[in-house]
Formats: sequence, C-alpha cells, structure tokens
Amino acid sequence: MTKQTAKLKTVFNDEGLMVRGSGALIDGVAVRRARVMPDERGRLGEIMRADDPWFEKFGQVYFTTTYPGVVKAWHYHKVQTDHFYVIRGTIKVALYDDRPDSPTHGVVNELYLSEHCPGLVRIPAGVQHGWMCVGQTEAYIVNIVSESYNYAQPDEYRTDPHENHIPYDWMRKDG
Repeated sequence: MTKQTAKLKTVFNDEGLMVRGSGALIDGVAVRRARVMPDERGRLGEIMRADDPWFEKFGQVYFTTTYPGVVKAWHYHKVQTDHFYVIRGTIKVALYDDRPDSPTHGVVNELYLSEHCPGLVRIPAGVQHGWMCVGQTEAYIVNIVSESYNYAQPDEYRTDPHENHIPYDWMRKDG
C-alpha cells in the first residue's frame, strides 16, 4: 500500500529561495536568503545575527554532514529551535507541523538549501523535520540551536524516515 503524499505548491519565495507546501508556511517557520558579499579575495556570508527578528537565544553551533542520497529524518524537539544553513552541497529540507494546537497542523513544507542558494531556515519546537542530500557531493550543514545539547536527557524525538504518518515521500521526483 502506497502512502498518500501531500501536493505541494509555492508558499514562499525570497530571491529564488523557495518553499513549497501543502498549505501556508508552517506557523513559526521562517526562511530568508542569506547575505553573501563577494570581492576579489573571496566571499563573506552572514548566517545569523543577534538582531535577526527570529533570534531567540544562543545554545550552541554545530555542523553535520550527509552523504549523497542519505535521508536524515524525521525528528523534532520539545524545547529547541533549529536554524539550518548549508555550507557545501545541496539538501532537500522537509518540515511537517505535528503540533496539534498549531494553526498549520498537518502542513508539509519543502525547500532546498545549498552553497548555490544560501539561506537560513528557522524550525520551531514541535515541527518534525529532516533532510536528504540531493547533490553529488557530501553536504555540510551548520545548525545554530537555541539550547545546548543535554547528553543526559536529549531533546530529540525520532520518527522513522519512511514508515510513518507524515504525508511526505523522500523519493526524487523526476519529470
């Protein structure tokens, strides 16, 4: 039996950084194109600033990598807010609003982040999320989180990437 997946349409566009969704942009999710300033020496890119409207507080910054074709999903946090930025490679990020009291409960959002389309996505607590490396090279992702990782009691709740209630399919869509 095939799982029914959400039909997606463009719900946000900031200079080519597009979010497709089954409804509106998920409540509390924010996306913006990153500011990159090139000159003859190279580039400087701003990822996040303390005066960004969605900045809450600083917990820690870490990086993770994902090999081509690998899905790192699904999970959510009860307290932590994530902010993803891709340094190298290309990922497809998917979000699912699993919060029962949210005005966008049940909505799916999808966006692509890459070194070629630099942007930052804010993912609030309670929103299921993950990504798939869709490029030909290992992707490097920076995550700026609102909370420090608690090794004794991690704020990390996982859902199987494929066998679940989320109306999203990680398969590549050719056409």
